[in-house]
Amino acid sequence: MTTSTSPTLSDELQKNPLIAFGRGIASYPDIKPSDIAPAIKFLLEQAQSAVNQAVDPTTSPSWNGLVEPLEDATESLSRSWGVISHLNSVADTPELRAAYGEMMPKVTAFFSGLGQNLALYQKFKQLSLSGDFSNLSTAQKKVIENSLRDFRLGGAELSDSQKPRFAEIQDEQALLGKAFSDHVLDATDGFVHVIQDISELAGLPEDAIAAAADLASQKNLQGWAFTLHFPSYYPVMQYSENRALRKLMYQAYVTRSSELAPQYGKGKLDWDNTQNMLEQLLLRDEEARMLGFTNYADLSLAPKMANTVNEVDLFLTNFAIKAKPFAQKDWQELCEFSKAELKLTDGLEPWDIPFAAEHLKQARYAFSENELKQYFPLPKVLDGLFQVIQSLFDVRIEAANLPTWNDNVQSFAVKDRAGQTQAYFYLDPYARPGKSGGAWMDDARGRRELPNGEIQIPVAYLVCNFAAPVKVDGVMRQPTITHDDVITLFHESGHGLHHLLTQVSALGVSGINGVEWDAVELPSQFMENFCWEWEVLEKMTAHAETGKPLPKALFEKMLAAKNFQNGMMTLRQVVMSLTDWRLHSRFDASSAKGHAVLDVSRTIADEYNIIPQPELSRWINSFSHIFAGGYAAGYYSYKWAEVLSADAYAAFEEAAKLTGSVLDPKTGSRYRQEILEVGGSRPAAESFKAFRGREPSIDALLRHGGLA
Repeated sequence: MTTSTSPTLSDELQKNPLIAFGRGIASYPDIKPSDIAPAIKFLLEQAQSAVNQAVDPTTSPSWNGLVEPLEDATESLSRSWGVISHLNSVADTPELRAAYGEMMPKVTAFFSGLGQNLALYQKFKQLSLSGDFSNLSTAQKKVIENSLRDFRLGGAELSDSQKPRFAEIQDEQALLGKAFSDHVLDATDGFVHVIQDISELAGLPEDAIAAAADLASQKNLQGWAFTLHFPSYYPVMQYSENRALRKLMYQAYVTRSSELAPQYGKGKLDWDNTQNMLEQLLLRDEEARMLGFTNYADLSLAPKMANTVNEVDLFLTNFAIKAKPFAQKDWQELCEFSKAELKLTDGLEPWDIPFAAEHLKQARYAFSENELKQYFPLPKVLDGLFQVIQSLFDVRIEAANLPTWNDNVQSFAVKDRAGQTQAYFYLDPYARPGKSGGAWMDDARGRRELPNGEIQIPVAYLVCNFAAPVKVDGVMRQPTITHDDVITLFHESGHGLHHLLTQVSALGVSGINGVEWDAVELPSQFMENFCWEWEVLEKMTAHAETGKPLPKALFEKMLAAKNFQNGMMTLRQVVMSLTDWRLHSRFDASSAKGHAVLDVSRTIADEYNIIPQPELSRWINSFSHIFAGGYAAGYYSYKWAEVLSADAYAAFEEAAKLTGSVLDPKTGSRYRQEILEVGGSRPAAESFKAFRGREPSIDALLRHGGLA
């Protein structure tokens, strides 16, 4: 018989902020790196004790006897580890990184062991075959079914001789993924280019120059400083008339974490991800074959909507074929314009493309992105976003006062019509040193019914990397964001709504939990569509200086430019997706050496893309989505889910023809009930059909993207 002894919570541990918050909200300012090891060690012991109890022969294979106690202990561990992982992404320090890195193998080993636990797998099997199973809710049944699948994918059916190696693979992959991410962050943080002659900044917007001066001041440098963080990097590429500066910044950006990267005062190979990628691909292939799959792409489809490797490959190649003629037209126009109008007679180089595209856009549509940006102060945009959410989904969003990890982080409560709080979320809007690039939503706490019958309400992180507010002539300007940033904010809020508005009480399938990976982008991409609606933009714009809303004439220009260069952008995304897919379905990592991963990306680009890939480009060395972000053999999900999201939004367009508004509460209520509230408690295909009444069609996506 297995015995279980629960670990004792000492007085010191009771005060540890990673334990003291219990089921509540973490007190981020109080968390120190030294808190991590003792808290996680205790929570690991507690979770292991729960596992021991679960597999005890006397434990009933029932929801209340087996699933709920196990969920309690593992959720406590997951939430505290989630807090640490979150801080590692948004507030990285050497001390935090070291403490995080010390405990990561232990946490990975625990969850790997959980997935391989044959006795636990048998308990879940017993529950699925028992008479009690039929009495469970639909959501609870789905949790059990998903758990059985995950046990199989976690190696529970492997022989005892294979399990140690399988566990090693999980541990090695976790460490490599973290190292990949650390290298990209260090390479991004490590580059600073200083300019001391203002004439070299010709063409840059005033706020970009002010931000560069502010950064130089922060670093005790003279002049203007630029980094590879996107809010600093991209304005240079888009507006700088200094071609040499654009080239320097571009080359530093596309060689990050490679052997060609500048040394930044360190050994230049310290942050090189070339070998890291090969090792990850080799481990993934080994894992897939151990589980009986042909390759890692095949394994990755087990919990997804798509059925076969070939189905995804055909989806992407057909998409590339549809987009290529439009991309060729875009490229030809850009080349002709740059030669005739910008006098780039020696050809369009990669560092010229954003600059040429911005000038062509201004020439064709008579506005600039910087002009448009002045109409989008972040506070006004947030008000507009919240109005959309409140109009469609019958909730109220109000400021909250939760403890945060940075002074610029805001917190909000989502309340129902009666004023009851249904959820909380954080918004961390600005780029800064020590914060990973990009934008994401993450689960801080999931919705579930607790053993005492209370409902634990969900909490989410919404993280972006917008340009921080800067002082101009000694006056702090309110932060303005680009329209692309507005789209990003709406995108991440869509993920947030999926997590926050769920009505499912079984944690494993509430919110985004249990949703197929290639459908999880549906709610996020769906929200992007509102960023192109006049009735939305009119109410969420106010010029940073005059306070006047976006003029209708400028909106019309913006709308006309909506699909500007979209053929090229679509093809770029498809090529990235195909690179990911082929690396995980056709690539032989066992015999690969050197730049074999880069060679795969070049081969696919040569076949499908229309822009030549420069010899020095090492963009794949910083492709964190697939080597550190959970999208391995899953990057295609963005395009796959885009088909679903465009078709879902078409229902609101159809409603607008009858009601005069895309913010139709009736359609919003149906969307909330059939897509958002059900979370992962039923297959995404069923949820889509319940909302639309039919299978998805690609027509709306092609129409929205100007590719029809």
